[in-house]
Amino acid sequence: MAKKYRIHLSNEEREQLQRMIASGKGAASKRLRAQILLAADASRPGGELRDEDISQVLGVSVPTVERTGCALCEHGLEIAVNGWPAHRKVPQGKIDGWGEAHLVAAVCRPPPAGASHWTLRMLGDHLVGLGLVESVSTNTVGRALKKTTSNPGK
Repeated sequence: MAKKYRIHLSNEEREQLQRMIASGKGAASKRLRAQILLAADASRPGGELRDEDISQVLGVSVPTVERTGCALCEHGLEIAVNGWPAHRKVPQGKIDGWGEAHLVAAVCRPPPAGASHWTLRMLGDHLVGLGLVESVSTNTVGRALKKTTSNPGK
């Protein structure tokens, strides 16, 4: 099968990758990607190796070799060796501060007619009825109430 991405490293890139491997320090995954790129380099003495040969010698799968070459050609050496930066996105809850305020206010009021006390389901339905959220689970309502000091269960 013909290679989709041909790798041609410059002298500087080749030296950088060789220094990374020779130092023996750093993450093993980074050194492994550097070895893959050096073995797949078409401009190296002796020519490039086939993806199957690289995978066999280095003990990785052929798709790993292909992905590493693709990352170099499409995104550059930094991404190919180090991988994509970790995106530390903090998940946002459905109930924001405004919703929590309405939730606490509802808990402090007497329950609706026909109920002896507020349930988490009734509180969730109350938030949906106010249009503060599209839908909310009872677990989410419970977690929001647990963060406040007005939890009647305490």
